[in-house]
Amino acid sequence: MDHRIDYTIFAQVYDRLMDKTMYQSWQDFVTQHYPQSAPGRLLDLGCGTGDFAVRMAKLGWQVTGLDLSADMLTLAKERADKAHVTVDWIQGDMRQLAGLGTFDVVTSFDDSICYLPDLASVQATFEAVAGVLPADCPFFFDVHSLHQVDDVFPGFMFNDITEDSAFLWSSYEGKVPHSVEHELTFFTYDDTIDGYTRAMEIQTERTYPAADYRQALIQAGFLPPQLTADFGRGEVRPDTTRWFWQAVRAHA
Repeated sequence: MDHRIDYTIFAQVYDRLMDKTMYQSWQDFVTQHYPQSAPGRLLDLGCGTGDFAVRMAKLGWQVTGLDLSADMLTLAKERADKAHVTVDWIQGDMRQLAGLGTFDVVTSFDDSICYLPDLASVQATFEAVAGVLPADCPFFFDVHSLHQVDDVFPGFMFNDITEDSAFLWSSYEGKVPHSVEHELTFFTYDDTIDGYTRAMEIQTERTYPAADYRQALIQAGFLPPQLTADFGRGEVRPDTTRWFWQAVRAHA
């Protein structure tokens, strides 16, 4: 029998496998392009286990981290407590940000926006972000490129096996254009049964042509955005796997 994935285990595996240099690069992407000299209020959407949010809090930012998963937020709070920093953790939907106040910067990294189900949800998220940003304040985010979703992910497989657990990750072409389905399977040892339990989950990601993101941002109330690669350090190429966007809130 399959069980629900324990996100405590998922997060531990994710943290172990994640390239930690990416968090530093996301941090640099924000701090090097933020127009003010002093840290301000930052909202991180899809904050997950809170690594980026905690890093920014250490730099003096007043950080709010929002995620749909209560399990992820529990781990994020533990991370902040260990780092002796204060972060406001909120369980919520990035499409609905009313009531959170205003922020100097909004971020959403690690392709969190790609987990939204359709372009209308992306549009709703951009409009929600515009609603919490004053004029001239930036929104930084990244998404998978078309190349990553259409060419790289399909057929991808990864296995991580330890003495008491196994994590199997397989990716397949999704049911709609420019989408991918990740099949995640965990086997964890359960000493109460002296055996292994299996948990399985399908996660779907979706991306869109760059022109669609650009149009959605402008329609939501942003100035024409800047699109780059390599954490803002390079130009987009046909083989770019991750797109980095920087959009500034327009004056009403």
